Amino acid sequence: MPYLFLVPAVLLAALSSLRLCRLAAASDPLPGLGPEALLLPPGASAPSTPSESFLRELRPSAPRPPAPVEAAYLAGGPRRVVDVTLIDMTGRGLLHLAHTGWTSVARPLPDTELESEVLAALGPEGQRRTDEVRGEVAAGPAVAALARSLADLGLAVPPGARAALAEAVAGVRFAFLATLGLGATALALIGARDLVSGAHEGLLTPAAWFVLPLVLTGGTLLMARAEFAPVTPWAAPAGQELLHALRPRRRALHHAADPLSAVVLRGPAAIRDPRLRAALTVRPRTRQGRGETPRP
Repeated sequence: MPYLFLVPAVLLAALSSLRLCRLAAASDPLPGLGPEALLLPPGASAPSTPSESFLRELRPSAPRPPAPVEAAYLAGGPRRVVDVTLIDMTGRGLLHLAHTGWTSVARPLPDTELESEVLAALGPEGQRRTDEVRGEVAAGPAVAALARSLADLGLAVPPGARAALAEAVAGVRFAFLATLGLGATALALIGARDLVSGAHEGLLTPAAWFVLPLVLTGGTLLMARAEFAPVTPWAAPAGQELLHALRPRRRALHHAADPLSAVVLRGPAAIRDPRLRAALTVRPRTRQGRGETPRP
């Protein structure tokens, strides 16, 4: 009788664990290439150790440090890219970010396609809610192109792979819970049968068989946690190494006058200027009784 419950438990555990392990292996960075080599321009030679080039605290002599928007995507995804772009454009006098939650055009002179999309999202009136601009640009083609380029370099996790990993982890978790349920059901039936028949076969041996799929699924979940927990939902292992290289500078970034560097890693909450922080974190409130939203 216990084998009727053991077989599906073993199959669920084996198939789900195998799927997750295959996806984890496929998400590893390119063999023999560190994150510095992935950022090198064509024809350049890789540094001798992983701590050099960009990893040496982003010295100007680094062969190919990532742009702020690239690091922002690895750290926080599309919306972080838009936040960094908005702050950069505000610092250069192209935009005005109001603490009321509105963004307006000050000087429509974009330098990149991403900045052009920001200005286009502001519409013909030249001003719009910051949340609406952020959402539209984050889903736009410029951010999608940035994500594809980082994924091609092995620094970012492709959106399809990210969803597949989440589904695989959920599958292993389901197999673990299903094994617990099947094992408990099998042991309960064996115990009821022994109680009715007066036999004393014991539950130790059947329980031991169900330990095997539990160990397999539980160990796979622990491996997934150790492997993927340090990685943001956006950065692949190679991209995560770049983020780790920036994190020792967090205290310096927190006290820096330029808010852009802090936002790259920590988001708008890292901005020390309260009005600028409110511009990116506070949503505009609708005036009571009039259905109007305060503008800058």
